[in-house]
Amino acid sequence: MGKEFKVKRKWKICCAVTAILTIVIAVVLVTLAFTLFKPKDPKIIPQSVTLEGFRLVVFPSITGNLSLELAVTVDNRNYGGFDYDNSTAYINYRGNLVAEAPIGKDTIRPRSKNNVSASVIIFADRLAADGNFLNDFFAGVFNFTSSTRLQGKVNVFNIFKLKASSSSSCNITVFIQNQTADSVCTSKIRL
Repeated sequence: MGKEFKVKRKWKICCAVTAILTIVIAVVLVTLAFTLFKPKDPKIIPQSVTLEGFRLVVFPSITGNLSLELAVTVDNRNYGGFDYDNSTAYINYRGNLVAEAPIGKDTIRPRSKNNVSASVIIFADRLAADGNFLNDFFAGVFNFTSSTRLQGKVNVFNIFKLKASSSSSCNITVFIQNQTADSVCTSKIRL
């Protein structure tokens, strides 16, 4: 009877230790899932807007174009890769859409940054459609706004695939006299 009691006691201790270890591992995994491995939306960091080319003829008719190079850095703050879909950067002049620039889909590795650039050509006839075009031309300054949105999925350990998105908007000022561009940008992250 003493030997049978020792076997039962050892069996109970083994089950209790296994249960405690299982609970501790579960608590650690749940804590990590809600803190460290919680998917975060990527952050778009606007880098620069460069005036690549500028040609404008006002007389006898308005012709020409304006070429801009938009550059942003996408910061993937996750412990999983971020796959974003094809997207478009939109350029507006006084609230009217004047140009679009395609952004190809890509994958950003975990906890890394990726530079994304897009070229835009704005034709003068689209600008001239606005009633304030000549006022801006004679003032020597054109003001544009750009908006970009990246949507995709965060892939954590090839198990969890969760949606993520980020957007950026910039106020772009083009100076006609010295043919330069300046920009002030903000980014917004949607959870």
